[in-house]
Amino acid sequence: MRAKLGFEPDATQARVLDTAGRRVLVNCTRQWGKSTVAAARAVMEAERKAGSLTMVASPSARQSGEFLRKAAGFVRKLGHRVKGDGDNEMSLAFPNGSRIVGLPGSEGTVRGFSNVSLMLVDEAARVEEEIYRAVSPTLAVSEGGLWLMSTPWGRRGFFWEAWSKGGPEWERVSVTAAECGRIGEVFLAEERRMQGDRSFRREYCCEFVEAEDTLFDQELIEAAFTDEVDPWAEGREGRNKG
Repeated sequence: MRAKLGFEPDATQARVLDTAGRRVLVNCTRQWGKSTVAAARAVMEAERKAGSLTMVASPSARQSGEFLRKAAGFVRKLGHRVKGDGDNEMSLAFPNGSRIVGLPGSEGTVRGFSNVSLMLVDEAARVEEEIYRAVSPTLAVSEGGLWLMSTPWGRRGFFWEAWSKGGPEWERVSVTAAECGRIGEVFLAEERRMQGDRSFRREYCCEFVEAEDTLFDQELIEAAFTDEVDPWAEGREGRNKG
């Protein structure tokens, strides 16, 4: 990637790009460069695997389009002409028959695709659950890779579930703003003052804290439920007494 794409990753970015894992979770600070890393990985996947299909899902069509623009920049550095696949509005076609397709951000747009080599979910914490459920089956035949990359957004959704409760098949990478040399201490101090502690911890410290306007913390809600109580026991006892 350094030679062909002109991309100089930092140590953590290099670790992510070098991974051979099929299931990857990246929990990162804002402005770490996850979209650039994902775009570089997508382009090299398409370049190396002739006829492959790489897809990116984002919370919105605008974000998928921005991802494709970054990928297109890398395609030009490979010496290829940037062009679409002729079927999808947000797409890149390679001379070897590979494609990169960006999804507009709705569940219906995912259906119909199959044999995906690599699925990238950008800002996964903000992507709707229905999209993620529609994405998974596209990897069934190919046994392709699945990358979920995001800044946290509370203790909810498939990104949180995979990070906190997913099995050992998931490779987890976390990088905070303090661990990113491109983000200065003065800027972070200003952000903490302006955003407040809770928002700062979520956006820059990779913590799964709830939003400020949340009435009840997710941990309190989960603590209110238990599997140890039979909800029908009292009703049965009443009937037996009768």
